[in-house]
Amino acid sequence: MTTAAPSLENQNKKVGMIAFAGALAMLGMGYAAVPLYDLFCRVTGFGGTTQQATEAEASAAEQIASAKAAGKTISIRFDASIARDVPWTFRPSQPTDTVQIGVRDMTTYVAKNNSSIPITGTATFNVEPEQAGIYFNKIQCFCFTEQTLQPGEEVHMPVLYFIDPAALEDENMQGVEQITLSYTFHRARDAEPQTGS
Repeated sequence: MTTAAPSLENQNKKVGMIAFAGALAMLGMGYAAVPLYDLFCRVTGFGGTTQQATEAEASAAEQIASAKAAGKTISIRFDASIARDVPWTFRPSQPTDTVQIGVRDMTTYVAKNNSSIPITGTATFNVEPEQAGIYFNKIQCFCFTEQTLQPGEEVHMPVLYFIDPAALEDENMQGVEQITLSYTFHRARDAEPQTGS
């Protein structure tokens, strides 16, 4: 007894289902790409992405610093910019600071809403050189949440951070004398530009 070959219609359905499943998989990967890339950057410091640290991690770094990095310092340069659709003035309180490696330090950035309407912004950030990103740990930062400024409002926004003493053992960090911390404010995605009345 011979087995009948699958009909052309059944073969076409099978190919169609495989193509549909492939399209769904590609769509899913497209949605997952941004959060997965963000996670990758945060874990590895890729592209100058800084790390987020807890108070406990900062305390541990200070203990290591007192043993291995006592007195070792590095210069931090602060940079600020705004997207074209954000009518703010945004700047660091000071252009540079020299900090002890492994010890918590704080700087502030100043933002002022120059428009006649409330504006909600969100800050993107990175550090240069890129290999320093994995060692630049922020404990508190205005960049962790959206910031809403009322018309004419000016705020001082703190950043509490430390440089991980492990940077001293990384040959890629040898010769790095200054790290630049950069922020750019963008209008929050959910905040539509408004027109004043």
